[in-house]
Amino acid sequence: MTDSDTQNERTAGGLVGKVAGKAKEMAGEATRNEELAREGRLQQAQGDADRDAAKVRAEGERREREADLEQEQIETKIETDNLRAEVEEQREKLAADADRELAVAQADQQASAQVAEASAEHQAEQARAEQAADAAEAAERKKVVQAAELEQEARRADARADTIDPEENR
Repeated sequence: MTDSDTQNERTAGGLVGKVAGKAKEMAGEATRNEELAREGRLQQAQGDADRDAAKVRAEGERREREADLEQEQIETKIETDNLRAEVEEQREKLAADADRELAVAQADQQASAQVAEASAEHQAEQARAEQAADAAEAAERKKVVQAAELEQEARRADARADTIDPEENR
């Protein structure tokens, strides 16, 4: 075989190529055909190279899948952490809103109580003022009645005095 023949040789790879190569090598050695034996060894070497390349390719693919999985796990963890932070932020916001609503409700309740208390105090004061005015009116009426009674008594006293001494008043 010439160099151009060697370059044109094609070898089957993989397990089938290796078995065929072994058969050619043994046939070449049995018939003392060095070219056939060499072709057999070459085919076996190609089968080994194909197998090694397949192993390397498979290992590379496995590592790539592992790297992809690891990257996905990292991204999932980041997303999980972000979601947890969002949930916590929402919880804090809801708690703050609830606290604010409670504070407003308490302030409203306190303001209502103060208004009610002021209203009751105003009404009580108004009632006391009305009672004082009624008492003052009653006292004034009593004084008017007493004054009228005193005036009446004074006229009677004058009338009696006139009956006792009619000339003194003239």
